[in-house]
Amino acid sequence: MSITNKDNLKLSALICCGSYRLNTKESENSKPIIVVCHGFSGSKEGSGRALAMGEELAELGFCTLLFDFAGCGNSEGNWHSISLSKQTDDLGSIVNWCRKEGFKKIILNGRSFGGTTALNYAARDNHISAVCTWAAVARPLMLFEKHIDEEKYIEGSKELIAIKGEEGVLYLKPGFFQDLKKHDLLESAAALAPRNYLIIHGSEDESVPVEEAELLYNSAKEPKKLVIIEGADHRFSAHLDIVWEKFFDWLKSL
Repeated sequence: MSITNKDNLKLSALICCGSYRLNTKESENSKPIIVVCHGFSGSKEGSGRALAMGEELAELGFCTLLFDFAGCGNSEGNWHSISLSKQTDDLGSIVNWCRKEGFKKIILNGRSFGGTTALNYAARDNHISAVCTWAAVARPLMLFEKHIDEEKYIEGSKELIAIKGEEGVLYLKPGFFQDLKKHDLLESAAALAPRNYLIIHGSEDESVPVEEAELLYNSAKEPKKLVIIEGADHRFSAHLDIVWEKFFDWLKSL
């Protein structure tokens, strides 16, 4: 299915919810729905892992909505034009769709830059029930500037800027970095209370240092929880079962 964003672009989305059917607004919609935000340059399926998680959550009585930000995966839009502001707006369009479908309890989950987006949005929408971030970035401008490929970047250039990412070299418009200056994620973390906030991070994350998680935790107010997965990398490659266990237990406790 697709959900239209504020720029009239179609965002590709999938929903995992057992017997759920669109526009029924029956008892199925009374279940909590978890909106999952994929990582930087990723997609809603998460190489199949996000889909598998949605199926597991359906067994536990949760609905899960997976979607591609504009310019990513199967959604419309230009990848080079992405920004935190635009992704935050995209998430707002997804949340509005959930509310129109009758879902009352909306929980946000995001990995890496998707986690940063979830946090950024929830700080502005007091009706979000809870937030869980995995390997989220607390200081995105500082972190992304460290990954700029200096050989391909000229200060003040209107051309695309090359950054070194997990998928190789990626190209962004200079406006991406300018936009990051508008956002303070530590303030966003502080604004979540009294809603629950779960932070999950790997101790061996080489893309987003574990100190980023500690900064978010220290900025957030109660109720909050920080889980450091020992030995886990940025993708939790060999530790996904542990991440799911911690995430699912937290969801059941809400």
